[in-house]
Amino acid sequence: MNGIINVLKPPGMTSHDVVAYLRRLLQIRAIGHTGTLDPGVAGVLPVCVGTATRVAEFVSAAGKTYRAELTLGITTDSLDGFGRILERRPVHVTYDQTIAAIPSFTGWIKQIPPMVSAVKKGGRRLYEFAREGREIAREARDVFITRITPLAAKWNREFPCLLFDVDCSKGTYIRTLCADWGDWLGCGGHMSYLLRTRSGPFTLDEAWTLEELRQAVDTANYRFLLPLDSGLGYLPKAIVAEHRVTPLLNGLSLAASDYRLAEDRAGLTDSTDSTDSQWVRLYSSDGCFLALGLWQSSGEIRPKKVFAQKGESLTCK
Repeated sequence: MNGIINVLKPPGMTSHDVVAYLRRLLQIRAIGHTGTLDPGVAGVLPVCVGTATRVAEFVSAAGKTYRAELTLGITTDSLDGFGRILERRPVHVTYDQTIAAIPSFTGWIKQIPPMVSAVKKGGRRLYEFAREGREIAREARDVFITRITPLAAKWNREFPCLLFDVDCSKGTYIRTLCADWGDWLGCGGHMSYLLRTRSGPFTLDEAWTLEELRQAVDTANYRFLLPLDSGLGYLPKAIVAEHRVTPLLNGLSLAASDYRLAEDRAGLTDSTDSTDSQWVRLYSSDGCFLALGLWQSSGEIRPKKVFAQKGESLTCK
């Protein structure tokens, strides 16, 4: 059993809880999720099964979309609504002033990971220090926010709130975004709601609840299993010449004449550094997913993860 499941994680469960549930349901040990969601947060959680666990790192690297709510005037120790309230401040900013701050939080920005995150410091998770009441120095990280789209607001109240969608890169902390946004406005703030609506190509409207998955398995209906390359569409695609498929599956590299790019340049960038490389998807001419390889600036592609063996049923489109 191999593939990716677009799971709708319910609130109240950790991402690990979801994996454990599916491991029991599917009776397979090789399962892993592709990006942690906090226990109180619901939303899209792609889960890799069987051979697909080998592409988990690539699925998790794709962009995300969240629906979030910023509440101004209240700061908490966890930067969200589940933490201890640290301060309440009067809010004197308008809705227009709040929206005007959006350009300051789009594009490449720096974020300091929150203490409740799973980032490791000295071999331990930050949330482990937080549970001990300890504050650890953290380095700022670069993240990319494509857009922030305001949806609705409640402003005629002591602590106004703004509902918005945000498209962002892997590693973006929405709670940090909300806290920094509130600090920028001078009144503080926290994330009072969060829902992940997209992870890479996997969207909320196509996600399966755990109950739906259980019912599907009970009737031996496994259509929830998506091809293991379904989360890799952002990587450049190359079509391997037919006479080079078998050598590729045996681990041999491809010369520039052994393949063609599905699109001109396909997102690959030239570099004067011969050590530079980029991941590409490799397919046969009839659409079978063969491998992931590293494209070199010389044009050579070195296979690194082979997903097909000659003579077996391949993942074909």
